[in-house]
Amino acid sequence: MDYIISSGIGYLLGSISPSYIISRIKKTDIRKTGTKNLGASNTFMHFGRFWGVIVMLFDFLKAYFAVKLCKYLFASTISGVFAGACAIVGHNYPFYLKFKGGKGLAALGGFVLAVNPVHFLILLPACLSVALILNYACFLPLTATVILPFVYGYYFKSLAVFGLIAAVCAGMFFKFLDNVKKINRGEEPKLRDFIKKYIFKTDH
Repeated sequence: MDYIISSGIGYLLGSISPSYIISRIKKTDIRKTGTKNLGASNTFMHFGRFWGVIVMLFDFLKAYFAVKLCKYLFASTISGVFAGACAIVGHNYPFYLKFKGGKGLAALGGFVLAVNPVHFLILLPACLSVALILNYACFLPLTATVILPFVYGYYFKSLAVFGLIAAVCAGMFFKFLDNVKKINRGEEPKLRDFIKKYIFKTDH
């Protein structure tokens, strides 16, 4: 029962979409332009660095908070894992937006940090290095979603945890396959160009 309640709490927290709220305030539906996703990247593109950072932090922290809250409520790390994993699902598939949300990268980061900071400090630079070398941001989550189920399955020695994380990561993996298709069509922005243009505000 604890896991079911934790999953519900995580899903509801994860389904809170700051990018959707900002879109409503600014009267621009970013689900119809740019990457057509409710997340930090599309917010960066349409509303600028400030709002992009706000969305990224919010998406990161809602998964982080879901883990910590349920771990505290039920005195169980596994309950926290269920909450954080379902927060990612809520972010990607919010019920009130016809299950069309973001792709879950920031939420995944918050989840990993909350469960084990050491894993976060190892996986982030490793996966980011792959993305920087290949020069496409999508290879960060693609790498992470392949590795993470095995890391957590081994760490928790739990088939249930492995299955849960594998299912969540599979959903994320297939969402990011659209980016790979865009790479093949020459439509995907390169990572270093994105960083220069939207983070450092330079085209040079």
